[in-house]
Amino acid sequence: MRRPSAGDGPRIAVVGGGVGGLAVAAFLRQAGLSAKVFEQAREFGGVGGGLVITPNAARLLRRLGVLDRLRRDAAPLDWGWEFRRWQDGTVLAREQLAGVCERLYGERTYVAGRAALLDAIRSAVPEDAIDLGARCAAIEERPGEIRLKFADGSSTKADIVIGADGVHSVVRDAVAETTTPAESGMCAFRSIVPAELAPTFALRRAQTLWVGPGRHLVHYPVDGGRSVNLLGFAPAAPGAKESWSATAARKEFLAEFEGWDPRVAELIRAGGRPGRWSVLHHKPLPRWSTSRITLLGDAAHPLAPDFAQSAAQAIEDAAVLAACLAEHIDQPATALQLYQGSRIPRIAKLQRAGRDLSRINHLPDGSEQRARDRALAAAGPLAASSWIYKYDAVA
Repeated sequence: MRRPSAGDGPRIAVVGGGVGGLAVAAFLRQAGLSAKVFEQAREFGGVGGGLVITPNAARLLRRLGVLDRLRRDAAPLDWGWEFRRWQDGTVLAREQLAGVCERLYGERTYVAGRAALLDAIRSAVPEDAIDLGARCAAIEERPGEIRLKFADGSSTKADIVIGADGVHSVVRDAVAETTTPAESGMCAFRSIVPAELAPTFALRRAQTLWVGPGRHLVHYPVDGGRSVNLLGFAPAAPGAKESWSATAARKEFLAEFEGWDPRVAELIRAGGRPGRWSVLHHKPLPRWSTSRITLLGDAAHPLAPDFAQSAAQAIEDAAVLAACLAEHIDQPATALQLYQGSRIPRIAKLQRAGRDLSRINHLPDGSEQRARDRALAAAGPLAASSWIYKYDAVA
């Protein structure tokens, strides 16, 4: 029988060992509480591309004591959200981050591979607090305790369960009635390009976003500049899978951006076989918690990729949840209500802003597009997104 780590306080089980799951275990440990992480994969690493670590996440990683470790394999961005026109690469807006980000928000913005972020956060979690190859199959909330059942037939009991098991969460079914997500009409292509094969323009420390009619494309260096993370967003075929592991042919990726600046095709060709998944709209959950079970990260609120905030918001969730539990450890229901009450409004604002941004990025050429381009040149996105970056989740 599996059982969460012994120690003072309640038995806390974390289902899912991704960014959010490891982060909440680390923040709980920092607060003096023990938690056991149950991760379905048999080893860490593998799936996942690049991530943007914005100041709101970086300050939390610093408090956790893992930011220096992350910076070994992360690259600070000198430029942020460099917008280019789809047809010829004309720079519509470019904003310096180096020096400015620290002055405005106290931290830099970094880009890193998902594996590097997981490795950094995992360093703050004891090895014996992580159980790999443990796929949760069912969850039962009983009077006084919760029982987790695993695919291999084993089970464990816990006093508090945190569902950090992603968009296809099993824990979520014990918290709220879920609905079928709606197709957004868009899909995402993802590719990793080795630096030695990447065109020179893609190696700059910038988060470059090419915008065009019905599509946009993003690239930035990861793995300390050894690779380039490439993401393309285009109309989706009905019924496309929502999966990190689904793939497409490179020619399909190229076809979606045919007629764009030739440098875009050059970058796509330099990458390997791309991943492709559907971008779906998930209806916000009315609640994230019961009296002893709660959700965080994609299990609670799958975010569209427009603001590159999925990992950052999972880290924010983790820090806030740990703080609430530490303050009200004898009243878990109170702690979980405080947690969701502080997080739901912020996530709802991000979800609304993401839908708006997606529409703006995909405007067809015309008067509205020209007005957008003038607005980009007049006001930098760094200041416009200050409500995201200056936010101190724990405070």
